[in-house]
Amino acid sequence: MAASVIVDASFLVTLHSRRETNHGWADRQARRYPPPWHTCEAAISETFYLLGPGDGASVFAALLQRGVVAASFHFAESAEPVLALMAKYADVPMSFADACLVRMTELLPEPILLTTDTDFRIYRRHSRRTVPCILPS
Repeated sequence: MAASVIVDASFLVTLHSRRETNHGWADRQARRYPPPWHTCEAAISETFYLLGPGDGASVFAALLQRGVVAASFHFAESAEPVLALMAKYADVPMSFADACLVRMTELLPEPILLTTDTDFRIYRRHSRRTVPCILPS
């Protein structure tokens, strides 16, 4: 099992919205890879935006307060590599949050990224290595 579980906004939104097509998949992954889950502040911001005001955002805020989801990335310490990733994948394009998450997979031990975003199949960490992620089939 992975030592560092990283989650992106797509996973968090899918987990919190029963209307999402892959909600069942996200629920199964949440049980398979128990918290704490690592993420970046950009992904937290995206999650709140996508959930919108209401129950989903309240439940997500409670997860943050309990430490289930933790912002464990510091952009200031990785500014150059993050911006380099965004430049490298400008044609995709790579979002700031995605670049931070890829950088997290380079820094954390035994990472696994839970996501529904297939762009993570394109991105590479440490220049050539695939991003270890779990996506819906």
